[in-house]
Amino acid sequence: MWLMVDWVLISNLGTALGTTVLAVATFISTRSANRSTRLAERALLNGLRPILLPSNWSDSPQKVRFMEGKWMVVRGGHAALEISDNAVYLLMSVRNAGAGVAILHGWHLPPDARAPLSPVEEFHRLTRDIYVPANDAGFCQVAIRDPESADFRNATAGAAGEGFAVDVLYGDAEGSQRVVSRFFITPGPAGAGHDDDVDWLLMVSRHWNLDLPAPRG
Repeated sequence: MWLMVDWVLISNLGTALGTTVLAVATFISTRSANRSTRLAERALLNGLRPILLPSNWSDSPQKVRFMEGKWMVVRGGHAALEISDNAVYLLMSVRNAGAGVAILHGWHLPPDARAPLSPVEEFHRLTRDIYVPANDAGFCQVAIRDPESADFRNATAGAAGEGFAVDVLYGDAEGSQRVVSRFFITPGPAGAGHDDDVDWLLMVSRHWNLDLPAPRG
């Protein structure tokens, strides 16, 4: 007895199988392309990413002017601090250990070094653009001109004790990959300064990524 072959059914099955294989191949190709795109984007971002640390003690001193014409000098790995009845002037010598230029956006003084990160809206915007080249030294300057502000109280109380923290907000040359680095200014051991000035040492304790996953789990 001869079996009847349904060629129409076989043709439809073949077409369906071919369509499925094509869909799987397209999915794999698209997924691979997306992965390649993500890797290329990550490589690009890594090439632009900055990260600020205290500068090396061997870095050259820097002389910086404040808005009202005041000048201060800071040595590598240190901070320069001057407090009067009406203002606090702070100059920090920093180094960019990242691969991209760092553009400084603003600063904030937390009540202590263990305080959680404050919202970006509470940061004070810098009055001028400050750039720190990749693998090079630069500076961050802070001026507090309101004696009634919490920043003034935090700085003066910390300077009279073991020190105080400063959160610095910055990003890459594209304005993205924003980071907040928490620096700590503390008086050095007795006799370590020049002349009778206090030797203010600069350390960093935390980094927060605002536009990328946190560096820690």
